[in-house]
Amino acid sequence: MLAYAAGDAAAFDRLYARHKGGVYRYLLRHCRRAELADELFQDVWSNLIRARASYAPTAKFTTWLYRLARNRWIDQLRSDGHLTLVSADDEAQGDAVAAIPAARADEPQSRAEAAELGERLRAAVAALPPAQRDAFLLQYEGELSLAEIAELTGVGAETVKSRLRYATAKLRAALHGELEQRSDRDDPLEQRLG
Repeated sequence: MLAYAAGDAAAFDRLYARHKGGVYRYLLRHCRRAELADELFQDVWSNLIRARASYAPTAKFTTWLYRLARNRWIDQLRSDGHLTLVSADDEAQGDAVAAIPAARADEPQSRAEAAELGERLRAAVAALPPAQRDAFLLQYEGELSLAEIAELTGVGAETVKSRLRYATAKLRAALHGELEQRSDRDDPLEQRLG
């Protein structure tokens, strides 16, 4: 980011390539509408471009970037007049999770199982209380540490740890039968929740 702020346009390309997927998924899993996630995603990167001259590395870049994304999401909630993040009853639209292939990605049954697991995971994440969902998405999608999440959300590290522990327990319970049935023990989701 410092290189981009100094005028290196290629540095922006590197930042974008490295972080676009996680930021987009973070927003999509909060709003669960692809068209809204696209709009918010563009706003986040536009805000980054506008802030480049005043950027000061007071925190890790990813923490700063996810603060932009989180603030944009909160602004959207305020403008919509919503007090909660996302209802589990909202109709889910296309999501990259459903497209994640299993270990035998070329087999139709494996693809169907992966799609079903993606749907169950999406529903389980949507059903989490907003604070737990936010902490989980910041860690899983943003790859932020406990300390970074605490700083970003304005709560203590122990609170973040509790939110993540509860979120993981709820996700594990929701997916328990599905994960037990899967014979592929190298599944990254299972390792993440395990």
